[in-house]
Amino acid sequence: MRTVSVIWDALVYAYASVAVIPVIPFLIVFYLARWRGQERNRAIKLSMDITTVFLIGCVSMLLNRLGTSFGPYILLLFMLVVGGLLGGVQNRVRGKVDARKLVRAVWRLTFFLTTLLYVLLTIVDISIRAFGKSA
Repeated sequence: MRTVSVIWDALVYAYASVAVIPVIPFLIVFYLARWRGQERNRAIKLSMDITTVFLIGCVSMLLNRLGTSFGPYILLLFMLVVGGLLGGVQNRVRGKVDARKLVRAVWRLTFFLTTLLYVLLTIVDISIRAFGKSA
């Protein structure tokens, strides 16, 4: 049982180390994909998909540091609402929902939203920590 705990702690530490600055996993995945021979656009899309996991963790943590205790649930709610809206549009236009395209679209939109939120919340967090909570 101790071995499982050590492995779990190592995985959590590794995730936290890489997730602090999400540009790092993006660049690592991008350069590994390019090194393996993937074309540039495909490497960028793969990097976006993998970096989204780290961005969700970072943005959730930043939201929690601002005083809310449900950071990941806000992001999940966004993903579900966007999925429902896009699924409805897809159903009206094509008469059916392509789940694979829907999940990919929601995941990529989550990447863009979390990237924007990461930048904004990092600036807010740094300013709060630097200047203190002024009343």
